Amino acid sequence: SRMKRLGMLLSSSCSQNHLALVDAKGFDPSDVCVMVNDGRVTVSAEHKEECNTGLAKTCNYRKYMKEFSLPPAVDEDEVTCSL
Repeated sequence: SRMKRLGMLLSSSCSQNHLALVDAKGFDPSDVCVMVNDGRVTVSAEHKEECNTGLAKTCNYRKYMKEFSLPPAVDEDEVTCSL
């Protein structure tokens, strides 16, 4: 279950002081970008799929972005992420 996985993640975390989880379901890790700048963390993802059959061409495009502020005492150079 989702809560069980969250509990396992929290217990395996090296530093449990701060943790943010972002659901990037439907995106490949190569689609996801994490940036830290000016005390803010931005997580964005984009995915585009094109399907071209003999009769029609379809395109599926998804974009996601979440941004949040770091606590004041957090050093931006110490922020890590994993996918």
